[in-house]
Amino acid sequence: MEQMRLYPRLDDQVLNKQLSLVKQVFIQGNAETRLEAMGYRVGFVLVEKIAKDIPRMNGELERMKFLCKEFWTAAFGKQIDNLRTNHQGVYVMQDNEFFIFSDFEAGKQYVETSAIYLALPCGIVRGALYNLGINCVVTSSVENLPVVKFHVHMQQKN
Repeated sequence: MEQMRLYPRLDDQVLNKQLSLVKQVFIQGNAETRLEAMGYRVGFVLVEKIAKDIPRMNGELERMKFLCKEFWTAAFGKQIDNLRTNHQGVYVMQDNEFFIFSDFEAGKQYVETSAIYLALPCGIVRGALYNLGINCVVTSSVENLPVVKFHVHMQQKN
């Protein structure tokens, strides 16, 4: 007797496609690309667990607020310090003491090497937002440690 499937066949196909894309990234990509892909998967799954008991969120801004409060607290231990938007699909989230850089010496000496440390968190944010129904590009910038800004650029819906 065949075992019962927990997920429909369509979900298996989507999962297999995602896994093959991740494998391609590991083969072809650099370290930052691989870390971002891993972060994407973590964020995608983590937001499901955090948002399961929360009523459906309507609107982009409401989802971004959820990300900055509940999700950020669960993922990184504190809320985002500042959320800004230009109301044209660009959001800037600022964390004034990002946990990765809390032990780094404050200043500009490690700014050039910070990108590798921020690839995973950028992927986590992108994966979480994608699961919330927002397709976006997430980048980060550091001017002075430990302050980190995450730039979220919403993709146009076709």
